[in-house]
Amino acid sequence: MRNSIRGIAAIGGAVLLMTVSGCVSDGGKNSMTLMLDVGYLPKHAPFISAVERGFFKEEGIDLTVMPGSGSTNTVTSVVTGKVDAGWADFGATVTSQGRGAKVKQVNLLQARSAYAVVALAGTGIKRWSDLRGKTVATEGGGAMTAMWPYAMSKLGLKEGDVDIVPASSAAKIPGLLAGQWDANLALYVSDQPAIDALGRKAAVLKWSDLGINLYGNGIVVSDEKLKNDPDQVRRFNRAMQKGFLWACRHPAEAAEDFQKEVSGYETRTITLAIGAQCGLTWSTGESADRFGVMDDAGAQKVIDVARRFLGLNPASDLTPEDVYTNAYLEPLHPNETIQAP
Repeated sequence: MRNSIRGIAAIGGAVLLMTVSGCVSDGGKNSMTLMLDVGYLPKHAPFISAVERGFFKEEGIDLTVMPGSGSTNTVTSVVTGKVDAGWADFGATVTSQGRGAKVKQVNLLQARSAYAVVALAGTGIKRWSDLRGKTVATEGGGAMTAMWPYAMSKLGLKEGDVDIVPASSAAKIPGLLAGQWDANLALYVSDQPAIDALGRKAAVLKWSDLGINLYGNGIVVSDEKLKNDPDQVRRFNRAMQKGFLWACRHPAEAAEDFQKEVSGYETRTITLAIGAQCGLTWSTGESADRFGVMDDAGAQKVIDVARRFLGLNPASDLTPEDVYTNAYLEPLHPNETIQAP
């Protein structure tokens, strides 16, 4: 049976009030819910394909994929039992854990963050040094805003060298197009395809090019879920890893899956987002070439940044062991063959 969907879809980064569900008739015993970080965007195409192409059904899981409203809210939804799993920013998860959230990262789908400064091509911003004297918009409470002084220090810039202005998520791209500001602090896997969809090209300055290499988004589940149904978490991870990498290797087909559920995006825009998303899957450290796997060094780096910039109590005794576990993973490697069921 083709996956069902209910609700509405819209372009421009609005929260999409809908769900994508697989079909396994078992009275709910093997039903699961996954909440994303924000409303549906082309970068989420691999999640839709993982369901559409039967990877979860193969594991006996009826998965419903739900839109989110920010990583912190996603983590809260996991903690409270509103959803079984969430796809959330590693830094947001660590900060929540430091405040008592009983959750763990169990599958790192995004081994590197997508933090960037995004401008319009042809407007004079081609390299980081071009930001001096420019105006950059950002959402007031976001992690990138909190961490911006870190990026500035890497550039050798001081406060006032770049004018930071607040803007809502919905206003950032329209304001950029209208020339209200010169660039946005943004996740380039979201904003670059959105700008492309509007007929413009983006200039992307990746934070990773400054040496700010942090874990990105991963799968979060509650400690209670790990205790009560570890087998389901393992089956979920197997399906998610296979489905996600399948979409990375078949972007055109994954784009078709996305278009069945979300109208208004051209194939070119979706495949651009998939390419950007999938470019973040592989780590470079101890866990390189093992999809989804985390290590103590990577987790500790995020903990340290969270203490310095994201509101984690500097006196917190949070450790990598508290933050993540690889015990529910059967990691895939770059050259493994993956076929849709």
